[in-house]
Amino acid sequence: MINLSVEKNENDASEAFTKQSVVFDAIYSNDTIINYKRDRVRQHVLKYLKPESKILELNSGTGEDAIYFAGLGHHVHATDISTGMQEILLQKTAPYRDRISQEICSYTQLGKLQYHGSYDHIFSNFGGLNCTGELDKVLLSFDALLKPGGKVTMVIIPPFCLWETLLVFRGKFKTAFRRFFSSKGRTAHIEGTYFKCFYYKPSFIINTLQKSFKAMGMEGLCTIVPPSYIEGFAEKHPKAYNFLKNKENKLKATWPWKYMGDYFIITLEKK
Repeated sequence: MINLSVEKNENDASEAFTKQSVVFDAIYSNDTIINYKRDRVRQHVLKYLKPESKILELNSGTGEDAIYFAGLGHHVHATDISTGMQEILLQKTAPYRDRISQEICSYTQLGKLQYHGSYDHIFSNFGGLNCTGELDKVLLSFDALLKPGGKVTMVIIPPFCLWETLLVFRGKFKTAFRRFFSSKGRTAHIEGTYFKCFYYKPSFIINTLQKSFKAMGMEGLCTIVPPSYIEGFAEKHPKAYNFLKNKENKLKATWPWKYMGDYFIITLEKK
């Protein structure tokens, strides 16, 4: 049975990101902290990728990560629910047609993929999976898509971020506490379109997948380095940024820092 509220939220998110797709790369490609985040995620994934892996990418956006992994010799099936994102991806990935395929598909409907598997790795970046309130159903669909020993890496927005909470001292109470009271989702908006975003703890993912997967590694992302929405921090304060970046790179996988970031990166392996 189709959950109409889930379907509506997906449609709203798809509309929002389709509107943003034409300006997405211009907004984010040259941002120092976003590039730091993307590099951190890629380095994490590379620890678990074997040569010429077949990767299923969820919420692939404009294809920045698909192009990166294809350039290293991997095969990527890039999926997204946003038609606009897929159109931009198609334009950018022409030189990689032999290594990048694409499909418009929601990650809540992975059983309907034209190319159903088997994959070596499933990858989802930058909180795309936070756009569903049914993450458990998405997670439970991974088993059928992965080869034995296959892995999944997700970048998830958690319900607590140290930097965000500290904004209370600047009087930004709504932002500082927006994740704390979000069990039914919090409203996000992009390009004038509203949809719900949900926050998840690492324990939710590990417990949901514990029968078929084991946790391999986890890191906090933007725990000590400020989140990218604190615009211009790295450019205005380069010495402070480099100091904080070096600290985070040393502490990213340790307690409590791995639980306090704007995101966490987690990889699990199919048993």
